[in-house]
Amino acid sequence: MSGPASILAGNPMLETLVVVLLVLVLANLAWTLLARRGTQAELVALIEKSQERTERLIREEFARSRGEMTTRLYDFSQTISARMTDWASAQKAQLDLFASTLTYLSEANQKRLAEMRQTVEAGLERLRQDNSQKLEQMRATVDEKLHATLEQRLGESFRLVSDRLELVHKGLGEMQSLASGVGDLKRVLTNIKTRGGWGEVQLGNLLEQMLTPDQFSANVPPSPTSSERVDFAIRLPGREPAERSPVWLPIDAKFPQEDYQRLLEAQESGTPAEVEEAARALEMRIRLEARKIHDKYINPPFTTDFAVMFLPTEGLFAEALRRPGLFESLQRDCRVSIMGPTTLGAILNSLQMGFRTLAIEKRSSEVWSVLGAVKTEFAKFGGVLEKVQKKLQEASSTVEMAATRSRVLERHLRKVQDLPAEDAAPAIAPPAEEFKVKSVVS
Repeated sequence: MSGPASILAGNPMLETLVVVLLVLVLANLAWTLLARRGTQAELVALIEKSQERTERLIREEFARSRGEMTTRLYDFSQTISARMTDWASAQKAQLDLFASTLTYLSEANQKRLAEMRQTVEAGLERLRQDNSQKLEQMRATVDEKLHATLEQRLGESFRLVSDRLELVHKGLGEMQSLASGVGDLKRVLTNIKTRGGWGEVQLGNLLEQMLTPDQFSANVPPSPTSSERVDFAIRLPGREPAERSPVWLPIDAKFPQEDYQRLLEAQESGTPAEVEEAARALEMRIRLEARKIHDKYINPPFTTDFAVMFLPTEGLFAEALRRPGLFESLQRDCRVSIMGPTTLGAILNSLQMGFRTLAIEKRSSEVWSVLGAVKTEFAKFGGVLEKVQKKLQEASSTVEMAATRSRVLERHLRKVQDLPAEDAAPAIAPPAEEFKVKSVVS
């Protein structure tokens, strides 16, 4: 077919559209005829004829389209088969080329890999040998340094251990000495007499540190006729010279260790009632000792009208001060002042300053007499200086006269001819025999 028929045969959708348009045209024609004639029978007949013709045309058109479609599908399948065959041939050729190229590349890569393997193996062998040599050198160096360091560290460690063992041994010895000392101290503190002796020793050490030996004394009687002896007494100056009638300040050491120990135990594990009971017992003991000191050691005018009770530990002194009214009551009723090591040290320091002031006052008259003697001698020294000045002035005038005569002689000798130095000395020097005679005579 050619022309419009070929266009319709090539496009089934267009053919269907044409058929539908024909049907619509026929329906329009039938409707027109119906409108003109107004008879339904004719219209129905016309529609039936038109429908039959349309169906016939549609069947013919479908048959023709089916044939053309079959022909075109066959042609398309033949074209596709030919093209697939060509494509397969081209693909086979490309695959063969790719296989040959791949084989060539694989062989080339194998050769290169073999060469690289040989190169790498040779390099690794050289590297292994170099590493072995360096490791051997490093091992020797490390062994040498490690051996030296190990010997040094071991020597230092053994020396340190020996030093520490020696220190431990010394510490054990000190601990044993300390243990024995603690045992001795415990025995001292459990015995009343030795406990009192320990307090006296501490008091004596404190007095020796703060005062000179002539400012205090031990075991001093409160009066010339008394048989009692106070532990220590400080010598205070009286109205007369101190060597004749000193006034003594009594100081007695007391250490109520049992009562103080019970108080400490009650404070650690007891009830408030037990603590108060132990503190009250300690207060009664201190009051009793203060009364004894008052009755035995205070005896004016040989002693002061008060005394000092020395408590050897600061803890005991603090517990005594903690009791309300105890310190004031002892000073008021018994004329006794309680003091601990620190307080007594401060009081002794003040007394030492007072002793120095008294010594300065006592030596002031001697100082004035010495200054008077110095003044007298200084006046004599002024007269001597005047005489020396006169002698110096006379000597100065004599020297000036000699200088004047020397200048006169020099003016007279200017006209005399000078002699050479080697001839001048023999001419002036006297003969040797004359010099000897003069030397003997002189």
